[in-house]
Amino acid sequence: MAISESVSLRKIRRRKKMSAKDIIFYAILYAFFLLFVVVTVYPLIRIISYSFSDKSDKLYTDIILLPNKWTLNNYGNFFVNDAYRRGLFISVLRVVIGTIAGTMCSSLLAFILSRKKFIFKKGLAVFWTITMYAQAGLVPTMVLYKKIYLNHTFWVYIIPCMVSVLNVMVIRTYMKSIPDSLEESAQIEGAGYMKIFTSIVMPLCKPVYAATALFMAAYQWNAWLDAMIYNRMNEQYTTIMFELMKRLDDFPYSHSNNGCFPSYPTITAAGIIVATIPLIIIYPFFQKWFVAGLTVEGIKE
Repeated sequence: MAISESVSLRKIRRRKKMSAKDIIFYAILYAFFLLFVVVTVYPLIRIISYSFSDKSDKLYTDIILLPNKWTLNNYGNFFVNDAYRRGLFISVLRVVIGTIAGTMCSSLLAFILSRKKFIFKKGLAVFWTITMYAQAGLVPTMVLYKKIYLNHTFWVYIIPCMVSVLNVMVIRTYMKSIPDSLEESAQIEGAGYMKIFTSIVMPLCKPVYAATALFMAAYQWNAWLDAMIYNRMNEQYTTIMFELMKRLDDFPYSHSNNGCFPSYPTITAAGIIVATIPLIIIYPFFQKWFVAGLTVEGIKE
């Protein structure tokens, strides 16, 4: 009986005609999202086409959607270039080490702040929150890094990013949703806080770990300003984004387009695509946990 009622309700909803206001609303909504997709995807398609084109093609003039002459030499030249290869290696290394170190440090601090028996949790939470809005500035930061010998090293990418206040607060909020009875049961069995953290809390926090790890990985991969400030004179620790930024900044704007569009070689376009692919590949693996990690849901006892 329930099944037949649900089927009939579906038929009624399907047969129900939309009003003129609803039609206008959905038409505007679909038009907006279509325009958003075009504005977002079309430039990427142009860059992809340019990365597969011969050097004789000019971006925004000869290429509309497809290049006139196809070639793979641009990608070959990209991976042959020493600066690009070095930057790609350092970027991958900083993503792997920075994401793992940042996730572990942020989760440990979040676990401490989420414990009800920790008497300094409110004071530390307020102190760390203030640091999100009040910072010393670039010059004192550079002086500090110089005093602790972080300048011109690889660890300038890792150590300052090991603790993110935002990630700590997100993980702490998720940990506070875990029932206290689990911790109390483990303590009755003789487990200490480290055992509780590794055996109970960490397995239950996989969704929020995945979400924060994705943010950390995206930041580490896209970062170029720290490479320019702290390792500008040390090409050994350059990053792929910093190398691409230098190439894009060095090439003048095309005079044939009234200075509106940049004119850069096809090898740089190939580098842009290579730098874009990793995040596109990584995201589907984290998508399963991404929404769950950002949504705090209490675990039923």
